[in-house]
Amino acid sequence: MNRTLYTLLFHLGLPLVALRLFLRSRKAPAYGQRIAERFACKLPAMARGGIWVHAVSVGESIAAAPMIRALLQAYPQLPITITCMTPTGSERVRAMFADEPRIQHCYLPYDLPWAAGRFLDHVQPRLAVIMETELWPNHIHQCARRGIPVALANARLSERSARGYARFAGLTRPMLAEMSLIAVQTETEAQRFRQLGARPECVQVTGSIKFDLSIDEQLLPRARALREQWQAGQRPVWIAASTHEGEDQIILAAHRQLREHHADALLILVPRHPERFNSVFELCRGQLPTVRRSSGEAVAAETAVLLGDTMGELLFLYALADIAFVGGSLVANGGHNLLEPAALALPVLSGPHLFNFLEIAAMLREAGALQEVDDAQGLAAEVRRLIELPRDAQRMGAAGLAVMKANQGALQRLLEGLGRLL
Repeated sequence: MNRTLYTLLFHLGLPLVALRLFLRSRKAPAYGQRIAERFACKLPAMARGGIWVHAVSVGESIAAAPMIRALLQAYPQLPITITCMTPTGSERVRAMFADEPRIQHCYLPYDLPWAAGRFLDHVQPRLAVIMETELWPNHIHQCARRGIPVALANARLSERSARGYARFAGLTRPMLAEMSLIAVQTETEAQRFRQLGARPECVQVTGSIKFDLSIDEQLLPRARALREQWQAGQRPVWIAASTHEGEDQIILAAHRQLREHHADALLILVPRHPERFNSVFELCRGQLPTVRRSSGEAVAAETAVLLGDTMGELLFLYALADIAFVGGSLVANGGHNLLEPAALALPVLSGPHLFNFLEIAAMLREAGALQEVDDAQGLAAEVRRLIELPRDAQRMGAAGLAVMKANQGALQRLLEGLGRLL
């Protein structure tokens, strides 16, 4: 497949795109709003000549935030336009940069040549920065036609994704060759990009900027104060974060098993996607006394589950816990960011499906900071062990924090690469 055929198929698929938006809007009404932006129509007024950063959804937006703040500081004369694809990502961007007048935001238009061109002519960026591996052939080609350098930041490419790209070499090789910088997390991924057609001189191993996560010094004191307010200072508290459909039942089964030995144990359950908040709440409430974080209701002695159904609070919810399980890993989703709980010196648990974070998982595992489990019984047993052996939990947490500190510096290396392009 080449770009012409890809573009034709994309046009033919637009009715399916519209149907998908409609179906998603039934669960999350925000998908039915601002549709014109997705075709580069009715874009908000924007200052031109700055930096365009694309972060597809919430996770990438959070990962991009330190880089964006550093760019704001390094280039005080430039506006920064942040695009995303999801309403939750949009909400997160607006919340993080509400007080920054140089931040501009809209949805990224679909990857059609005329939409991509209209967007670029509207924004006229000096540099395009794409977070992780959200690669769109027409957007990248339209940048190349206009002489706009494109950088892929914090890039990751699993073996499975690389095989997928290789099947469409006629499309992906020219796209990667048009990119000016591919800042990858590991040498293994660098080699995959080179084999797929990226210019070797444009591929640079910078490490993961997720290691450069900075923790607000007030976060842990705020968390301790809330636990005291709940009179839960001595209760065992564990969190299952970024869970996907199929995992919540397993986690609740593990929590019920855990409470057979520790009847006062509290679970903080945080679904990955907001459209699942209501269904997961009903699932929890049908099994155990449950409180929604969004309700503002205090956790009481009889509360067994706190549903984390707010946006932008994940780090704070981690800080409330003693032990962390990171979801997307008991189902074949590839896992989520293991470094957020590690940065808080929490022992980290996950399922076996970590193909999106193989190198980071290996580093944490080898340091003794990560333990993988396969099912509800294994998860319950591991959480119970860490409750009953607090020194083991402390050792795991300290090991994870040490891995974080030893691998920091990726953000500075990335900024130097972007600076050369500017």
